[in-house]
Amino acid sequence: MFPLPPASRRAALFLWLSCAITAIASSATPPPLRFDFGPGPAAAGFIAVPADTVYSRERGYGFEPGATVRSVSRPGIDPQRPDFVTADKPFHFTARLPAEGNWRVTVTLGDPADASVTTIKAELRRLMIERIETAPGEFKRVSFVVNTRTPQIPATGAIAAGQVRLKAPRETTDEAWAWDDALTLEFSNRQPAVRTVEFEPIDVPTVFLLGDSTVCDQAKEPFNSWGQMFTRFSKPTVAIANHGESGETYRDSIGRRRLDKVLSAMRPGDWLLMQFGHNDQKQIAAKSGGPFTTYKAEIRKHVEGVRSRGGVPVILSPMERRGFDENGKVRGSLADYAMAAKAVAAELDVAFIDLNALSKPLYEALGVEGSAQAFAAPNGKVDNTHHNNFGSYQLAKCVVQAIRQQKLALAAHLVDDFAGFDPAQPDNPATFAVPASGAFTNQRPLGDEGR
Repeated sequence: MFPLPPASRRAALFLWLSCAITAIASSATPPPLRFDFGPGPAAAGFIAVPADTVYSRERGYGFEPGATVRSVSRPGIDPQRPDFVTADKPFHFTARLPAEGNWRVTVTLGDPADASVTTIKAELRRLMIERIETAPGEFKRVSFVVNTRTPQIPATGAIAAGQVRLKAPRETTDEAWAWDDALTLEFSNRQPAVRTVEFEPIDVPTVFLLGDSTVCDQAKEPFNSWGQMFTRFSKPTVAIANHGESGETYRDSIGRRRLDKVLSAMRPGDWLLMQFGHNDQKQIAAKSGGPFTTYKAEIRKHVEGVRSRGGVPVILSPMERRGFDENGKVRGSLADYAMAAKAVAAELDVAFIDLNALSKPLYEALGVEGSAQAFAAPNGKVDNTHHNNFGSYQLAKCVVQAIRQQKLALAAHLVDDFAGFDPAQPDNPATFAVPASGAFTNQRPLGDEGR
């Protein structure tokens, strides 16, 4: 692609934003936004993005600073589709969008002369496409749905206008991509060949997630959560909106207005999957109540809120921490909270996924020492609460299996290539191949300190 002159780029983006603003003002659907990557001319209706296009809010699109992206053109091999971008390390492309909500993202991949392997994550490392391979001269289009949001809460029914009480600086700096007015994609793996990216608003059901550090979108390696992997197992017929946050409890979900934010966006038929317990255990012990009183009451408030919006609540018990007795069996450090979650689910006739019970055979199958491979190890020290990519992927499979096994309505939106999962027979960590993202930290997530 020959890059458009700066004035032309600004004019093209201004025209698109003007159309988007007009569409929003008239309550119409915002128009699609399409980008064509590489050094050659852009296809009709697309915006040209050469490799040196750095994102700025004024421009409205571009590669995030620090990316080492290369433009490639092979006109002698395929004059119709010669160009793309690639990189040796993970790189990010961001586009400002005119409204928060659910967006269908369609990516065209492929190299006219060489094979490519691409993994795609969105926003804060949500795994969208695990692995797409293209042979030389082969081109593939993949689509997935990404949910975006801002902290603002509109006045809706009994919900007062306001905003989510974000944790500074964590959510306002490291996790800013989760709350801005843009959508960020991460491309990685062996010579990804990205040709075009298209963003289009889409009307699909939403699966909201609320939880703590074992559920939320962790910004940096080596930490990861099952909520970040759950997106990989969802068809593009549903959006996953992860509103979890490190250090949180059911009480914090209410106090920081995360529940209000979810309810303000919830429509009849949407779901809320909620899993707290690690931090509730300490918070409740330090103040008042217990797992069978205060904890249950706070779960009940969440369920009532979801049902008032016509949504479908699903309660999950907290997975166990990594800790074994002398017989190699997992110690039940969260047993009371798992029992309380199960009890209130039965009392309220709510779907229940016993992730606490499912995590035990998973850890035991990996073994006392081998289970460390499922947990983050910042500075080489194993964190016995927070998982890495492999561990969170296994826990996401536990959740997906439970949804399918219980024949919840949500099962219709699970990917067809999920063959089922037995936590007593986990995947081999040595062959796990989801590539790490580029950013790393040795700072542990907020909240539970592990045991």
